[in-house]
Amino acid sequence: MAISYNDESRQLGTNPAIYVIHENADWTAPLYAAFEKVGLAYHDWNLAEVELDLSQDAPEGIFYNRMSASSHSRGHRYAPEMTAGVLAWLEGQGRIVLNGRSALHLEISKMIQYAALRKQGLNVPKTIATAQKEDVIQAFAHFDGKPVITKHNRAGKGLGVQLFRSQSALSDYVTGDDFAPSVDGVTLVQRYIASPDQIITRVEFIGRELVYAVRVDTSNGFELCPADVCALDASTCMAEAEPRFAFEIDTDFATSALGQELVPKMQAVMADENLDVAAFEFVTDTDGTAYVYDINTNTNYNSDAEARAGIFAMTKLAAYLGDELALLHQKSAA
Repeated sequence: MAISYNDESRQLGTNPAIYVIHENADWTAPLYAAFEKVGLAYHDWNLAEVELDLSQDAPEGIFYNRMSASSHSRGHRYAPEMTAGVLAWLEGQGRIVLNGRSALHLEISKMIQYAALRKQGLNVPKTIATAQKEDVIQAFAHFDGKPVITKHNRAGKGLGVQLFRSQSALSDYVTGDDFAPSVDGVTLVQRYIASPDQIITRVEFIGRELVYAVRVDTSNGFELCPADVCALDASTCMAEAEPRFAFEIDTDFATSALGQELVPKMQAVMADENLDVAAFEFVTDTDGTAYVYDINTNTNYNSDAEARAGIFAMTKLAAYLGDELALLHQKSAA
């Protein structure tokens, strides 16, 4: 399927529009609904199956990259590689690309993420990168017998995350039928940071500005995709009178001491790595130390949590992209 520049169904013609680069229609549907609510012109560029004539000129517009590290889990193994080429094609012609190649590199490699985080002074859990099964097992020795988690270097949604409290348990997993290697061949063995309340926090930025932080209940497991299509039911505890929702916006984070410490460093990562839209995930240990372990550049939002807080990030994202498109129109008219 060739990339089409003239979507007659939306009557966009040759006018500049917003082009959304992705591979999962379920995750783009809420954004398109936000576009349509305010009348923004857009093109859907699903790169799961595409052919591109590299000799063509790129269309004019704003190009927003939402390619996901977990594309292979939906049968789209080479969508990130195709996206890297498409982004280079666009950037080489001077087009405005939001979350360009640098963002894609971060999205598909936690090793690259951790280097970027550490550069800006953010704590990252101790991590051993391995490429062989036997090295995954031997990596346990680096953690003084303390619990570890395994994770894929290229993952998304917490895919491949497993908790181990002994080397023998890790060995049984790695040598057994349930072991699933990372699609890029790199498995990470990482110190397990125990949250006292089984909560991790995801901090959302649009245009490098803080939108909100959302507290995520991990008691149901490590697959923590916030999109509505991934939603878990509200989890409950027998000792609690009220339901404990899987996602809950923390309205106090921005003004808290922890927020004041982390947000500027996260924004510095975004500026240094040319990220425009991103989410950072961190966990706080029993001593109150925050460890950042993930940057997600294909961010999704949970509408139930947003409705309870009265904050709607997809609306803000549509407005941000609309402002970028308006600036391009102004430049074109000048």
